[in-house]
Amino acid sequence: MPRRANYRGRPVVFPLGVVLVAAAGVALAADFSRWFVFLCGVGCLGLIDDLVDGLPRGWRGHGRALIEGDLPTGAVKAAGTVGLAAYAAAGGDATGPECLAEVLVLALAAHLGNLLDTRPGRTEKVLALVAAAVCVGSGSLDPFEPIAPLIAPVVACSWFTLRERAMLGDTGASLIGGMIGILLVTALPPVGLLIAIAALFAISLYGEFRSISAVIGRVPLLERLDSLGRAN
Repeated sequence: MPRRANYRGRPVVFPLGVVLVAAAGVALAADFSRWFVFLCGVGCLGLIDDLVDGLPRGWRGHGRALIEGDLPTGAVKAAGTVGLAAYAAAGGDATGPECLAEVLVLALAAHLGNLLDTRPGRTEKVLALVAAAVCVGSGSLDPFEPIAPLIAPVVACSWFTLRERAMLGDTGASLIGGMIGILLVTALPPVGLLIAIAALFAISLYGEFRSISAVIGRVPLLERLDSLGRAN
């Protein structure tokens, strides 16, 4: 597998996320679920970005490129993610505004995965925190059901990312972000979905102009959680 320098300049295996896409593909072959279609799709869109380096980045960068007549892979990924989110949401019981809310949560969560993947293990930890929160809130482990086949592969990948032996790339980060979105749409009531949309959009907008890593570094508790298990 090819290598790329991480945030500290260390050459690491990249993109490890192909392992997660393969796991999602196996799960899809065993159970043709709308969720696995969504996850396989966003993972493959992320892989395209990884293979061509995904430049330019950010909403502003994509917008400028489109205005100049270019079609960046990031814009293709964004449009594809929304389409896949619409497919996944349409396969459920939600209709009208609630269905639209699910589409937005799924798409924004996949984008969140990419925003977080600037430090080893960060995206995986946010998945774990969201999973714990929705399970505690629902009083059961039922929210895990749609993504259960991918939990073990994510844990295995996190062992390598935290030790800075590999990077997920957009391939894995988008897929894990999609898992976060699935947890939210399957566990939250309509009001909760609106809150989730507001939170995800706010984080995405902030990340467009400011460094999320800098914010985490200024909050001791967040910094401690962020560095937990990471190689020195």
